[in-house]
Amino acid sequence: MFGFLLWCLLFVLCWPLALLALVLWPIFWLLLLPFRLVGITFEALFALLKAILFLPARVLGGKPR
Repeated sequence: MFGFLLWCLLFVLCWPLALLALVLWPIFWLLLLPFRLVGITFEALFALLKAILFLPARVLGGKPR
């Protein structure tokens, strides 16, 4: 909602820039998508490594979280 209000303010102050932002935002989002996918992959990989490293402690009776 806040982003929409900022865009409306930009539209009132400088409508060509607001329309340019409206057109370029999907292209910018598509360019950043591979980096988000890499981030999700690394986050899952680190979660898996953490689970593997803490497995012996959980099996031996460590306190559950």
